[in-house]
Amino acid sequence: MSHKSGYVSIIGKPNAGKSTLLNAILGEKLSIATSKPQTTRKKILGIHSSENYQIIFLDTPGIMNPEYLLQHRMLEFVAQSVKDADLILFILDAEADSNGTKAFEDETVQRLMNENATPKILLINKIDVSRQETIEKLVEQANAKGWFQKIIPISAIKSVNTKTVVESILEFLPEHPKYYPDDQLSDENERFFVSEIIREKVFEIYREEIPYSTEVEIEEFAEREGRKDYIRASIIIERESQKPIIIGDKGSTIKKLGRTSREAIEAFLQREVFLELFVKVKEKWRSNPNMLNRFGYKAESDD
Repeated sequence: MSHKSGYVSIIGKPNAGKSTLLNAILGEKLSIATSKPQTTRKKILGIHSSENYQIIFLDTPGIMNPEYLLQHRMLEFVAQSVKDADLILFILDAEADSNGTKAFEDETVQRLMNENATPKILLINKIDVSRQETIEKLVEQANAKGWFQKIIPISAIKSVNTKTVVESILEFLPEHPKYYPDDQLSDENERFFVSEIIREKVFEIYREEIPYSTEVEIEEFAEREGRKDYIRASIIIERESQKPIIIGDKGSTIKKLGRTSREAIEAFLQREVFLELFVKVKEKWRSNPNMLNRFGYKAESDD
């Protein structure tokens, strides 16, 4: 029996549901997802294996007009994932973009679509809260663009039509042996996912600009025999004035961050941990190439 394997890039505007879709297909919470846009900053690889196929998903940051170097690097991750892919899944938020203009008319989207001959499937997301007329209008506009080989209405959060998505992906994947062992879910290590979990909690707890100015660095991750694993993490911010916001009155907010992060980390790792959080100021880190490289936002041109 033939075996199919390939890379599938999930792209779209911020908050369209890319990470939610990946998690729904994998049946695991691999990619962090919050109600705030631009939660995903890096290219997250998620592996979906079955007896006869292996789909390697690339979850990407939302497509936006970059305002500072970090966002430029995030957009580079999107462009690179599209180049590496055997298939592109473009996910559209039917509610946020009910007339298609935000996504279909975006210059970066048009460039990515027109410059890549890779097969493309459009996923119209959030049909559980959208009107049928809206869906039909978006399908009509998408057909007029001529970019997509298939159009599938879905609800990522309700796992509606996710099986159809997988079946459709397999139509476009090449015959190839598996790239990864069956039990492997990603190519990232535990430190990476721990930092992502803490960053997710920052997005959930803090408001306005704070989450976007914040990075999480794991400084120590020690597995200890007969004791809880020890994790020391730094919350990196851009300005001294942000420090009291992160810490909160008498340390209340950072304690909440520590507690909710620890609970989520333990659920992910399936073991107990001792988590210590510290706050560090790195002025304008989002525009500093050296700092971005250190935090894993490395440009392809720097290789």
